[in-house]
Amino acid sequence: MESVALVAPVTALEFAGDVLLAGTGPEVVAFRLSGGGPAAAAGRRSVLREASVQGLRTEPGPGPAARVAVFGGRWLAVLAVRRGGAGAGPLLAACGGGAARELRARVWEARWAAGGRLALALGGGTVALYEWWGGGRWLRQASCGGAGALRCAVLAGVSWGRLALAAGTATGNVVVWRAAAATAPQRQLCGHRGAVLALCYAASRGLLASASEDRSVRLWAVGELGGGDGAGTCLLVCYGHGARVAAVVLRGPLPVSAGEDGACLEWGGGGTVRRARRGHRGALRALALRPAGGRVATGGDDGGVRLWQPRREATEAVPAVAALGARERPRAVLLVGPRRVLVLDEAGGLEAFEVAQGCWTPVLHPAASGPRAVLAAAPLHGWDETLCAVAGGDGRLLLFALSCPGAATKLTLFEGAVHGLSWAPSPGLPPDTAAALLASGPDGEMLWLDVTHRPGQAPWVRLMGRYLLPPCKQRWHTCAAFLPQEGLLVCGDRRGSLLLFRCSSSLGWAAESTSIVNGGTDPVIKDSSNELEPSCSLHKGSLPLESPLSVLFGLHGKTGVTSVTIHGGYIYSTGRDGVYRQLRLRDQQLEVLQKHRPCKGLQWIEELHFTSDGDLLVLGFHADNFVVWSSRTGENIHCIPCGGGHRSWSYCSSPSTEVFAFIKSGDVMLYHREAEPCEQQVLLESLHGREITCVRRLGAVQVPGRATVNMFVTGSEDTTTCVLVLSENSRAAVPLARLSDHISSVRTLAFAMGPGDEGFGDEGLSALLFSAGGRAQIECYRLLCTGDTAAQSAVACQVMHVASHRLDKHWEKKKNRHKLVKMDPETRYMSLSVVPGTSTKQLPTPWKFLAAACSDGSVRIFGLLEAARKLVLVAESFHHQRCVLKVEAFCTHGQEERGERHLLCSAATDGSIAFWDITGPIMDAADALHQAEGEMQPLALEAPLVTVMAHSCGVNSLHIRQTPEGRYLVASGSDDGSIHVCLLEVALGRAEATAGTCLRVLERVCRPCAHAAHVTGIRVLRPDLLLSASVDQRLTLWNCCPGELVPLSTTFFHVPDLAELDCWEVDEAGGRAAVLLRALWAGPGDAVWHSLPQTSSTKGSSVMGQVYDTSGSLPAFGGHPACGLCPSLWSLPPACTLMCLVLRGQTYLAPSSTCHSCGARGQWSLGRRQM
Repeated sequence: MESVALVAPVTALEFAGDVLLAGTGPEVVAFRLSGGGPAAAAGRRSVLREASVQGLRTEPGPGPAARVAVFGGRWLAVLAVRRGGAGAGPLLAACGGGAARELRARVWEARWAAGGRLALALGGGTVALYEWWGGGRWLRQASCGGAGALRCAVLAGVSWGRLALAAGTATGNVVVWRAAAATAPQRQLCGHRGAVLALCYAASRGLLASASEDRSVRLWAVGELGGGDGAGTCLLVCYGHGARVAAVVLRGPLPVSAGEDGACLEWGGGGTVRRARRGHRGALRALALRPAGGRVATGGDDGGVRLWQPRREATEAVPAVAALGARERPRAVLLVGPRRVLVLDEAGGLEAFEVAQGCWTPVLHPAASGPRAVLAAAPLHGWDETLCAVAGGDGRLLLFALSCPGAATKLTLFEGAVHGLSWAPSPGLPPDTAAALLASGPDGEMLWLDVTHRPGQAPWVRLMGRYLLPPCKQRWHTCAAFLPQEGLLVCGDRRGSLLLFRCSSSLGWAAESTSIVNGGTDPVIKDSSNELEPSCSLHKGSLPLESPLSVLFGLHGKTGVTSVTIHGGYIYSTGRDGVYRQLRLRDQQLEVLQKHRPCKGLQWIEELHFTSDGDLLVLGFHADNFVVWSSRTGENIHCIPCGGGHRSWSYCSSPSTEVFAFIKSGDVMLYHREAEPCEQQVLLESLHGREITCVRRLGAVQVPGRATVNMFVTGSEDTTTCVLVLSENSRAAVPLARLSDHISSVRTLAFAMGPGDEGFGDEGLSALLFSAGGRAQIECYRLLCTGDTAAQSAVACQVMHVASHRLDKHWEKKKNRHKLVKMDPETRYMSLSVVPGTSTKQLPTPWKFLAAACSDGSVRIFGLLEAARKLVLVAESFHHQRCVLKVEAFCTHGQEERGERHLLCSAATDGSIAFWDITGPIMDAADALHQAEGEMQPLALEAPLVTVMAHSCGVNSLHIRQTPEGRYLVASGSDDGSIHVCLLEVALGRAEATAGTCLRVLERVCRPCAHAAHVTGIRVLRPDLLLSASVDQRLTLWNCCPGELVPLSTTFFHVPDLAELDCWEVDEAGGRAAVLLRALWAGPGDAVWHSLPQTSSTKGSSVMGQVYDTSGSLPAFGGHPACGLCPSLWSLPPACTLMCLVLRGQTYLAPSSTCHSCGARGQWSLGRRQM
């Protein structure tokens, strides 16, 4: 069995010249660093057998190649890394015999010593000198008593006489001793209040840095580590992490630390945080510093690796926010490029502040606009010219170019106040000379004006359209954007609604017939209140008042839509509800595809910026700070304290400068900083920040000119669902879409890929995705995946949110709910299964039905009508009276007059498996939903047809497969480690279609103690072949014989706590069945993708196409070591025909056995071993 791909937390990092090495699970990944440019992945190699890589240590010295010691758990290996040039990447090759070696104790630290040997710090306080090549040989070793339980270690010195060890203990102390005189600790550094988790020693400075689970970092002056008996002086105590500190390195005399709060902190001389780097989605586990250039690499539980560039010393300090000293009390502020600030005061006067000169220049006299004025500006020719619009509370509008404010167009728009002004690129006009201005007035009327700039003259204005906004209390628009290809206008209003108007019908006619004014050329800074101004009301009658074609009322809540952006053929809207939405046009109707919540705590999103390099910048407010958040790196690029978003502000970004202006305390404040190159590079994409609870394979996508790629979907405890693409060639997972609609953990996934869902086109696939978990929440999405050769992942994925359901959604609408007791608010969905064959012609409408296992003891059936975007609870039953863990739906085809019957299998925590006929409830629910237009009271499911007590405790895995004879094999695995298989026959009587279903159990096979722990994954590959997986890290292939299950082979996988198993067949020349494993770590899980050769039908036991032979190495079954002296595997002599098993502490004999590692030999008998 071959492991094709593995996605695991990053637990070790090391720089080897121009190569960065990352330890992820048992594998080592290499990245080539090209000077100051971007790094590139260069290779990947599986190194350790049964442990994760915990440390990487490069042998010092120049040369084209370097040796790296790799250790984790009890395992040790040495790799050769060939440093590549620009044309060839580094090669990873094994040294010293090739395979990793298992030592007698855990390796805490390794250091290269004289002669190419390795100095090792082992468990129990042992220091050893090890000759790793050949067969491996212990040269020297010494143990120190009184050290206590170790948690980390660091070694110093290259010879045995000078070799010294500093170890962090579980009691919070750092003990130091020399290997040559290791009778007791030589020094003890006390101060931490929790276990010491990481150490770093700089011999040239005599400094030792320690990191602890008490969230602190300490810096000690220890001098030479192995010399002197002083206690050591604590120079620095640093508090700033929000969780345990997992790694620490020294940059010069100051520490850099990484913690489980996901932050990498650089510390200053006073113990304060000098620089905080965030971007990972989970806890950080690994940290490395490159001495040449000062680059820092971080890795963590999210499986990501990031490379951070050092900042220049001159820009380390955060730029101060300066007050500009406004002459009058400001009302609105607007940046016109990075060097000019426009300020509109309360009286209506307009002034400009020149950043370079630091002086104010008057632009507009207060009498020209009056009080309660609003301001908007549109740049032309880059930043060379700007069109300005100022509207007052009396309905008057002034339009002028900022370079010539005296030449202004003045007109009256409304008889009341102008509530909203916004600019947008005008369709059909050149953007360097014209722009569209939208103005909102009383009674919800909105005008569209085309404004054309004329150098040295007043702007030319034409009335293009009139629109009516929906009735609401705050009836004005806040933003707008044109769709020129469709001839439509999209705008958002203050009520939070998104509106779609038609603008093409009157475009040509209005442009030819509604010229309003040729403005005067009097200086605007003078009082022009007595001049006669033309009125727009005289021309409004020539244009109809358009109503919206589509209205999404209250899409962003009651606080308003803040921006509308058109990008890549999609519409993006933002609001003060902390989310942005992706929409599309369908039959001139707005359709929401997906809702995105960028990051936790961002309550107010103001605008989206799509950069040329593919990044998405989100502008918004987090508490009282203005932030610019990058979706690529997942961190805040800027964070400026301003007091919050309920004030006038403006942001401007240019290739050279970042500027933010805002009003605070009656003055205009300015934040100005020179732009810097991106300091963060993502080498490995982050997946999930917490445990991954479920995984499903979506399918394969054909990409022209490339290999077929596989699509997967994962759900996690971090409340997100991730769509991944995984290529066998690259062996790396790339996230395509991240869904964040859940408010609690995602525990289960299901796909609907029936008729009409299996794909579109020749190279794409389409599916309905259901995700469910905590807080009784189900979300449904439509996934559309196609090959895209231009994309880095070679696949483009479009996600459309279809429907959602929560059992307690009615609770949110209740009044005075704080006085009531909420019944069972923590119901969780444990499993989902789509009922097959329910979108056929026997239903009046194309409903799809979904079965759910619930923690409150119920089995629920939901109905989905995709066209109406409704997900309705249609039936339920509390038959089990305890938590239901698994459900599996299947259908059987009867006689032609009977049609197909829909059956459901459910399993609970008491070990029982119930079988239901849900055909009648589904048909009744479809009729009721058709008559009630998608609303109904849930029906009650009838009693199960049959209930089987299969296990003594909870059923964690369940799978059903139909045999060629039309019967059904039902396989299940339990918490007690047992596997149960039963053969069912469905008999359909001659009664009416609503009755007469009979279910008979023909045969039952139970294998107790099949695994030593919970069986969390099981699949019936074919009628005579079964695959099971357990949290004991064993993947076992079984032969389903009459009356028994015979084990064929067992494989160890690098996932300590398996959560789910999925299998599929691959049609290739060699014929393979690939197995996907998804497991659950203490942090995020590992994803293992195994490949099994196709099984063949031969006489006797066959494993993976070969006749099974009991000679050779056999793994220890049940997770118990077969050798009493070491956790190794045993081998059987060729003459042996029996299997050696350890089950529940009892040993079943083989005549003679030998341990691979320690060479122990002995005779075995049942329950006893003679050595």
